[in-house]
Amino acid sequence: MRLSLCMIVKNEAKQLPRCLDSVKAVVDEVIVLDTGSTDETVAIAQRYGAKVFHFTWTHNFAAARNESLRYASGDWVLVLDADEVLVSGIVPQLQQAIAHPTALVVNLVRQEVGAAQSPYSLVSRLFRRHSDICFSRPYHALIDDSVHSLLQREPHWQIIDWSEVAVLHYGYHPEAIAQRDKLQKAKTTMEGFLAAHPTDPYVCSKLGALYVQMGDVPQGIDLLKRGLQCSRNDVPILYELHYHSGIAYSQIKDMIQAEHHYQMAIAQPILERLKLGAYNNLGNLLKAKGALVEARATYETALTIDPTLVTAHYNLGMTLKAMGHMREAIDHYQTAIQLHPNHAEAHQNLGVVLLKLGRVPESMTAFGRAIALHEQRNPTEAKRLRQTLAEMGFQL
Repeated sequence: MRLSLCMIVKNEAKQLPRCLDSVKAVVDEVIVLDTGSTDETVAIAQRYGAKVFHFTWTHNFAAARNESLRYASGDWVLVLDADEVLVSGIVPQLQQAIAHPTALVVNLVRQEVGAAQSPYSLVSRLFRRHSDICFSRPYHALIDDSVHSLLQREPHWQIIDWSEVAVLHYGYHPEAIAQRDKLQKAKTTMEGFLAAHPTDPYVCSKLGALYVQMGDVPQGIDLLKRGLQCSRNDVPILYELHYHSGIAYSQIKDMIQAEHHYQMAIAQPILERLKLGAYNNLGNLLKAKGALVEARATYETALTIDPTLVTAHYNLGMTLKAMGHMREAIDHYQTAIQLHPNHAEAHQNLGVVLLKLGRVPESMTAFGRAIALHEQRNPTEAKRLRQTLAEMGFQL
């Protein structure tokens, strides 16, 4: 099976080599659709042997992605952005999956590196090149609508949900989002789509969540409610609607509704890995209201799903500390630090627990590291922590 990589890019000189390095031994051709780069993006793509085409940007991701598909000649298409990489260890299994004669789409688990909330998502980025498969929606473009229509006519095709991480996405670092002004652009584009499709549950979920993220919580809740009312029992969208509703209600301190929606999100029959955001947020809610036993169980469930989830180790450490289980708390703070050495709060709370146990030298080492990290990102907290320790008779 020949595999074509299709990309749309603009000014991605810094990130493009990492992406293309990850696929150079996997794909048979690289299609790069440039939408107006002024840096070295085009030259870099050409050095990797890509076929480069040019396209005038129309503020419509679906239009650009569909244009890139026109140039593909492979049996299958892989779609990546410049801030994504293909995980090399998964390639043999994916090649086996696309060799199946009735496979139409392989939905890939993508790890959202640096995401503040859900660390994983499921994306329809690997699919058979078929004349009826195309992208729709100007923002968050996806092939799902066309695939659904195709399956109504040709039900023999199969959709495969791949359970292992196949793609790493580096586009959710706060600095990257701020730099590209992604939020405002996304809002404008999705509002235009919503005006023409007011009952579409997918755009209700995405735009509702964006309103909440940008601080307009009442409007976000209204749109999420609309999405739930209009949902066609599409399980992944239902999960997103309930999950984002949990976040929204948490922000207005309606913890009963927040807990309800997190529980509804967790109840959806999707890959457990995709529910980690809901498990973690539900644990935080339970911890905040003093339901420590339930919070502990929720974090432990999350860690059963993904033992490398830093935030769950840290939050479980905080819960165990509140329960008085200091030595167990230390284990989880230390695991969080091993996974994320620059986790200032984990170092700081490790210092607190060690001090409570009388392990003063180790405690001061942990506090010293926390102060050094805080000084890089939060000098006020570094000063406060240093003053607190001084008042206790410790000088760092």
